[in-house]
Amino acid sequence: MSLTLVLGGVRSGKSAYAERLAREPVLYVATLRAEDEACRRRIALHRARRPSHWPTLEAVSKIAEQVQRIRPLPATVLLDGFGLVVAAALEQQDAEDQIAAEVKAIIAASEQCDWIVVSEEVGLAPLAATEVGRRFQDLLGEANQALAGAARRAVLVVAGRALVLP
Repeated sequence: MSLTLVLGGVRSGKSAYAERLAREPVLYVATLRAEDEACRRRIALHRARRPSHWPTLEAVSKIAEQVQRIRPLPATVLLDGFGLVVAAALEQQDAEDQIAAEVKAIIAASEQCDWIVVSEEVGLAPLAATEVGRRFQDLLGEANQALAGAARRAVLVVAGRALVLP
């Protein structure tokens, strides 16, 4: 069992790359909520691209805990994307603790089945102009580092091209 972290910017191709890595049977964990038409279009594009037989769990918190209740466990859990997990946690008082617990739980769960975590690479963006934006960048950057440190493989996807990180 293993953990793979797939990083990249918006529309970099990271999700499609991660989908190609997945070993059947796959549980797809979607973190984007269909809150407006743009989100609904993005969700539809992702659904059309991935196999229709992949079940979907929609969640932004306690993801590993929810996956652990599924029997039998899938061969692969594909979590797309971790940035929205961080964004949802920012709405809570104890955001740092929630994110750290989520990362720790995912790492532990990757000992039972393969996990592929798709996340935004915030280190390439300019420093956010707002306090909440900087907090998001800091927390996601720290979470990405923790996930990468535990991952068997970390990949950066840029313009649809993947670079395996040492």
